[in-house]
Amino acid sequence: MIKKQPTKTSQLLIYLAALDDVLRPIISPYELRRRIEFGSQGSFNSTVYKFYKRGWIKFVNKNAQRFIKLTRKGELEALISQAKLPGAVKWDGKWRMIIFDIPEDAREQRGILRRLLKDNGFHQLQASVYINPYPLNRAAISYLQKRRLMDFIRIIKVEEMDNDFGLRKHFHLK
Repeated sequence: MIKKQPTKTSQLLIYLAALDDVLRPIISPYELRRRIEFGSQGSFNSTVYKFYKRGWIKFVNKNAQRFIKLTRKGELEALISQAKLPGAVKWDGKWRMIIFDIPEDAREQRGILRRLLKDNGFHQLQASVYINPYPLNRAAISYLQKRRLMDFIRIIKVEEMDNDFGLRKHFHLK
C-alpha cells in the first residue's frame, strides 16, 4: 500500500485535531509553526488566516497571549484530511456497505456523514445506503463514535452480491 505524504495544510489540521482537548485545548501560533515546518512565515500566516476565514479555527486570548483552537467545523476538516483512503489498495473481493438512519433532528450530522462517505469514495446506492470496495478507516470510525453517530449506523461486509458489474465498473475493479 502506497501512502502519499500529507500536505502542510493537512498536517496542520491533523496536528490541531490530535491535541488532547483536556490536556492542551489550545496552542500558540509560534508553537504550532515550530512543530510543523512551513516554508516561510508568510506561508504559515496565510494558511492560518485561511483556516480562520473558513471557520476551522478560532483565536483565544488567555493570559495576554494569543492561542489557536480548532472549531467543530475544523475537526471535521481534519478528519476528512486524515480519513482519505490511500491510492493503491488491493481489493479483497468484499464490499463494505454503510446503512444509516439518523433522526431528523440531527440533519446536520447526517450531512456530515454523507460528505465523509463521499470523500472516502463511497458510492450512494440509496438515500441512506453507501457502498465501497474498501473499508472506512479508523480515523473516520473514531470520529463517528465521538459524535455518537454509531448508534444510527450499520457497517456491513458483503462477501457476495448479485449483479455487481455496474459497481465493479464504477470502482474500476475486475
